[in-house]
Amino acid sequence: MPDAVAASARVVRRLRDEPIVAAGAAMGYGPMFNAGLAHHDGRYHLFVRAVREGYRPGAQGGPRFVDYVSDIVVFDSEDGHEYRFGYVLAPAGIGGALCFEDPRVQWVEHRGQPRLVMTYTHLPANGSGPWRIGAHQLSWDGARFHLDDATGRLLGPAGVPNKDAVIFTLDSGRIALLHRIHPDVQLAVFDDLDHLWHATDEDYWDAHVAELEHHTLLRPSPGALGIGAGAPPVPTDAGLLLFFHERRADGSYTMNLALLDPATGRLKCRLSSPVLEPELEWERRGDVDNVVFVQGAHRVGDHVYLTYGAADRHVGAAVASVPRLLDALANEEACA
Repeated sequence: MPDAVAASARVVRRLRDEPIVAAGAAMGYGPMFNAGLAHHDGRYHLFVRAVREGYRPGAQGGPRFVDYVSDIVVFDSEDGHEYRFGYVLAPAGIGGALCFEDPRVQWVEHRGQPRLVMTYTHLPANGSGPWRIGAHQLSWDGARFHLDDATGRLLGPAGVPNKDAVIFTLDSGRIALLHRIHPDVQLAVFDDLDHLWHATDEDYWDAHVAELEHHTLLRPSPGALGIGAGAPPVPTDAGLLLFFHERRADGSYTMNLALLDPATGRLKCRLSSPVLEPELEWERRGDVDNVVFVQGAHRVGDHVYLTYGAADRHVGAAVASVPRLLDALANEEACA
């Protein structure tokens, strides 16, 4: 049987050796990283976590940084190589959020119609609670995206730290949500988008949390510190390709791959080795060293275009062959 480590190392390659969006790419901002992705109207739209200038290191024993405030800004591109800054989509402070962090953007089906949904980590102002999953639906006016303010929600159980949310449509038309209550990734399934949007602790989340082991989809590898869903799953004939991140024992973040059942959202197979690791200088040195943090995926023919955050400073891009990804999974001993 071919070596799974060697196979997985070949399936994802960087688009280039420099970031597609680097720190300082928009006026008034420093780090630009952890970007979601949507392909719409013939263009790539990159939803970037952008940290406002003026932050500084925190004191020993306190937070890593002080005055660290991030907005979500949008860049666009015709070819996925060269991006231009467009506009600020979600400024920190609206909706009671101290910061908007780590956006994922995904198309889902609702009653036969496509909806574009942005999920993100909602960090509340004034330490009023734990981080939670924030979500908005987005509208398009022909030139740019807008937040649909009336759809803004906090998803998931109240009072429970929860993040790394990805939403996708199952074959049945039901809606699946991947989320991360530390240290694992869990799966929640809803009748439709409205059911997810309006689920309360009493009618859904209390029972979900009470049976969290049953709903656990992915666990960290032995010795790893944590794991989280990355990009929205990519459909293939064999199932849904899920790119996710794992934080290793040394603190570094890697890009990893699993295959999900399109009917249930459950795990079919998982590669035992990463498909991308921090190697380049701008991935290894930054505000948080040794990080590649996948968040965007778009399939074009037999290839997947991927976006990832690098060292909490920049956005990188990579491409992967779908047949090679599926071959690597098929050659994984635990998947055979």
